[in-house]
Amino acid sequence: MSLADPVLLAVGLLVAAGLAWAAVAAARRRAAALAAAGVAAGGPGRGRARLGGVWFTIAGVAVLAIAIAGPAASVPVSRASGTVILAMDVSGSMAATDVTPSRLAAAKRAALSFIDAQPGSVDIGVVAFQQGGLEAALPTADHATAAAAVRRLKAGGGTSLGDAILASLSAITHKTVAIGRDGSAPNIGYWPSATIVLFSDGQNQAGATSGGTGTDPATDAAASVAEKAGVHIDTVGVGTAAGTTVDVDGYHLFTALDAAILTSISQATGGTYHPASDTRELDGIASSINLRLTVTNQPLPLAGAFIALALALLAAGAVLTVTRSGRVI
Repeated sequence: MSLADPVLLAVGLLVAAGLAWAAVAAARRRAAALAAAGVAAGGPGRGRARLGGVWFTIAGVAVLAIAIAGPAASVPVSRASGTVILAMDVSGSMAATDVTPSRLAAAKRAALSFIDAQPGSVDIGVVAFQQGGLEAALPTADHATAAAAVRRLKAGGGTSLGDAILASLSAITHKTVAIGRDGSAPNIGYWPSATIVLFSDGQNQAGATSGGTGTDPATDAAASVAEKAGVHIDTVGVGTAAGTTVDVDGYHLFTALDAAILTSISQATGGTYHPASDTRELDGIASSINLRLTVTNQPLPLAGAFIALALALLAAGAVLTVTRSGRVI
């Protein structure tokens, strides 16, 4: 049990101790006076009974002193909490219409549905990633801020899944997370209550940390950093395996969902891959992603209980005083 103001408790207990000393001294003086007058005091039991109301009153004062000190107990509470980063692919291929009205539009709608489904104890951030990764909104309990960031997203540019993961980890830790030039992975600590939900069609292009396309060392290295930090990555595949063509910078390019790379990322970090080839599947993403439950200690105020006990003791003291002496004071 903790106290908000121990000084008030000390003062209150000193007052109660003073009252107890005064009661004992008064009882002794009364006994001495009766003995000097040759009057029997009625025995120690009767004396204690006569002072019963006084002791109940003093006990009530002592308990009231505890109450005004602001006592609180630490109670473990299990709840869904932590940080979620929505990593949104806004590359040119996300303008494809094999998912109506487009991959990006459908992903945005699913992301907004996900935000609406989360409790207030979850901080949500948004990372829009093209080539190089772009942090759009830091994690916050103000879900309206995250929703506004999602609504602003537009398609354009390339995709670097490795940089997207690193940008998401940077948003979680509030510091820049990068792979060393020698390929060394940074130690960012342990963040078991953080989750990255990555919406993408899996079309991976060269990022700032690697070259090539498809599965690349940079993506593997970024996923390894997340895995060591206890951060799960749930991937959401947006698009169809059949694919379609899309206009990017005047070129007609064929693009199709690459589920293999998204599955690899999720499995490497202990997350889950969620296929979402149509809008109906995307609408169910919010309910299919499980946030981890964490146990936190929350203070439980006890002042009310102590006040109730103090009032009961004071009332008992008053009743006993009236019953024994016929007087309130």
